[in-house]
Amino acid sequence: MSDLHIVILAAGKGTRMKSALPKVLHRVAGRPMLEFVIRASLGLSPRTITVVVGHLAEFVKEALRSRPEIRVVVQEPQLGTGHALLQTAPVLEAVSGSVVLLSGDVPLLRADTLLRLARTHREAGAAATVLTALVDRPYGYGRIVRSNGKISRIVEERDASPAERLIKEINSGIYAFELKGLFPALRGLGTENAQGEYYLPDLIRAYRRQRRVVETVTLEHADEVRGINSRTELAEVSRIVRQMKNEELMAAGVTIEDPATTYIDPDVQVGPDTVIHPGVHLEGQTRVGAACEIYSGVRIVDSTLEDRVTVKNYCVIQESRIAAGASLGPFAHLRTGTDVREDARVGNFVELKKTVLGTGSKANHLSYLGDATIGNNVNVGAGTITCNYDGKQKHQTIIEDGAFIGSDTQLV
Repeated sequence: MSDLHIVILAAGKGTRMKSALPKVLHRVAGRPMLEFVIRASLGLSPRTITVVVGHLAEFVKEALRSRPEIRVVVQEPQLGTGHALLQTAPVLEAVSGSVVLLSGDVPLLRADTLLRLARTHREAGAAATVLTALVDRPYGYGRIVRSNGKISRIVEERDASPAERLIKEINSGIYAFELKGLFPALRGLGTENAQGEYYLPDLIRAYRRQRRVVETVTLEHADEVRGINSRTELAEVSRIVRQMKNEELMAAGVTIEDPATTYIDPDVQVGPDTVIHPGVHLEGQTRVGAACEIYSGVRIVDSTLEDRVTVKNYCVIQESRIAAGASLGPFAHLRTGTDVREDARVGNFVELKKTVLGTGSKANHLSYLGDATIGNNVNVGAGTITCNYDGKQKHQTIIEDGAFIGSDTQLV
């Protein structure tokens, strides 16, 4: 949408997290929660994305350094959501169109929902559109107060009457606003509330008094706007994300024996007919091919496994490549830069680092192979160690095709 802008609020302190890390950078199923919101935003093809930072702003700025297309503005001090949006005036007040305002702590939000919000806002010619949800336990959320079926105001939990607290339709904290007239209206907000802050819900009330059009979009699944304010909620939302990922993979032909104890990050790819046993962790940008088998206790990070790879119990694989038909473990450790070629075998208590193990080669027992290039069809005996560090620098060990290395060998 060429005239649509996104603002993401990421300035809050996250007091209940009790952390030295900004709340929006805490990881949900391996990915910072702010990254989920950014990716959902990109689904709208917005003209600009602006992130409002405040508490521990430098951490968030650093996390966004790899995304130069995202603008960052600072809210200091933090005086509420209305004040936060006002900080974007230098970049948005002179442009036309509409802005969708998001919270940085709602990682379950889908791009389809944002598209629905933006389209409803545009088609209604609204000054503001509020994303709402119906929940059984609305404690802590602002309530949607309606008159003749239309939203009349939003009342925060602290300011609500006993009757208003019984309302189950909540404010998600996600809005669409027309930019025309928005910033003068924000400057007119007061702080007559329990927190003494500038509340965006007060803008909704002001628009209604001015008889401007205010619309709502009500979610079918309230979990989409489930915010994270504590470690408990972080764990609960991470569980939901992992469950969704596991169900996606199983629908695509992957066998996951016990989804409740299988931890697969959102960006991981797994091919059909692969079998994943309980207690497996697949993290980061890991890619697993078809017809692999991964046994219990395995952790794989940012690595590629081609088809028909077997990983036995309690292996750790980091930033490595495993070619088709290879077998690893149990209790093998593959560190960064390892390349295991077709049909090679890495056995129990073998550690590899920055090492190529050639096609059909075997290192079956109790070995350390670091900074080495090992050819095809090589047999590495038990207790073999490459001793490549001379106290000042590392050196390479090269073992050519067909070599036989006997047990308890040190290669200097």
